[in-house]
Amino acid sequence: MFKRIAVIVLDGVGVGEAPDAADYGDVGSNSIGNVAKVLGGMDLPNMQKLGLGNITGIIGVPPTDAAEGGFGKMQPLSAGKDTMSGHWEMMGIYLPDPAPTYPDGFPDEIMDEFEEKIGRGTLANRPASGTEIIKDLGEEHVRTGKPIVYTSADSVFQIAAHEEVIPVDELYEICKIARRILKGKHAVGRVIARPFVGENAENFKRTDNRRDFSRAPESDTILDKAYAAGLDVWSVGKIDDIFVHRGITHKNHTLGNIESIKATLNHLEEPFNGLLFVNLIEFDMIYGHRNDPQGYYGALKTFDDAIPEMMKRLSADDLVIVSADHGVDPTTESTDHSREFVPLLVFGPRVRGVDLGIRNSFADVGATITENFKLEPPDIGASFLHELT
Repeated sequence: MFKRIAVIVLDGVGVGEAPDAADYGDVGSNSIGNVAKVLGGMDLPNMQKLGLGNITGIIGVPPTDAAEGGFGKMQPLSAGKDTMSGHWEMMGIYLPDPAPTYPDGFPDEIMDEFEEKIGRGTLANRPASGTEIIKDLGEEHVRTGKPIVYTSADSVFQIAAHEEVIPVDELYEICKIARRILKGKHAVGRVIARPFVGENAENFKRTDNRRDFSRAPESDTILDKAYAAGLDVWSVGKIDDIFVHRGITHKNHTLGNIESIKATLNHLEEPFNGLLFVNLIEFDMIYGHRNDPQGYYGALKTFDDAIPEMMKRLSADDLVIVSADHGVDPTTESTDHSREFVPLLVFGPRVRGVDLGIRNSFADVGATITENFKLEPPDIGASFLHELT
C-alpha cells in the first residue's frame, strides 16, 4: 500500500500508566498528561488534529471528532521499561525477562575483569545521575585517570571520562571491552560512553560524543527482514546503536532533536523505497531524566511545529507512524523511565481519521510494516494497515 514508511520515536513520551505500572513503581505516571497539568496546559495543534487529545487527557489538547489521522495507544508487552526493549518490541522482538539492573552497583566478578582488561582502576560503581556524578567525581577522575562507572534504574553500564584524560576513541574501545564482558546473566541492555569536558566541578559538561553499545538481538528484527528483502532501511539518531548497526542501509547518527528533525525532513525529500526509522532523544535524555516539564513541553512543541513540513514532503505512497518506547514522567520524584502506554499517531495523504484503539503490543508497528512490504510477520503484533485507508 505504501512505498515509504517513516517511524518516528518520541523517546520517553508516555500517555499514562500501563496496567502493570505498579510492578515497576510507576502508578500515576502520565508523561505528557502530567506535564500539561503542571504547566496549566499545552498548545500542540498539529498533533491535536491527528487525535492526540483522544488518546489521553491533556489540558490544552482537547479530543476531536474529526481526526486527520489514525490515533490510539500501545501497551508494552516485553518486560522492562528501557530504550532497548521498547525499540526492539516495536521491531518485533519480545523479551519476556527484563534486562539485568544493578541497584547496588556491579559485582566484583564484573568490575575485577573490567579493570584488569582496561589496565585501570575505576571510580563510583553505583547508581547515579550522569550530570551529578561528574560533579562529584570528575576532579578525582582527572587526577587519577580512573573512568567513572555508574548505572541507573535502567539496564545500563555507563562510563564517564574527560575527553582530555581518556580520548573519545579510547573511551569507545573501553566500552567495547565492557560490552564483551557483560554477557549471560549480566547482559545489560546498553553500555554507554559518556564523555565530558570542563576545567572543574563547576563547569564539567557532557559532550555530544555519547555512544551506545547495545546488546545484539538474538533473532531477526523487522530491520533485518527489510534489509534482506532489498528494501532501503534508513536510520536517524541513535537507532543504529540500538540495533547494533544491523539491518540498516544508511545511517545518519544525529544527536539533538532539532538536528534529527532536520535530517528527517531532508530524507523525506530523497527517493527511497522502504523504512525510515527515527529517534528523537531529548524528551528522555535532557528533560525527562532531569525532571524538567517546561523543557519537555518545549521539545514536544518543536516536534509539533515540524509536522506540517513533514506533510508537505509526503506523497500518496508515504506513511508516517509516530510513537514512543516508554515514558519518563518529569513531574514525578523519580528521574527514571516509567512503565506507560505510548501514543500511536499515523498520518499521510491517504490516511483517514480512525480510532486505532488500545494495541496489545508495540510490535503492532512492526506487524504493519511487514504486511505493507510483504515480509515475514513478527511472532508478536497485529497489523493496523488496513484500518488506515
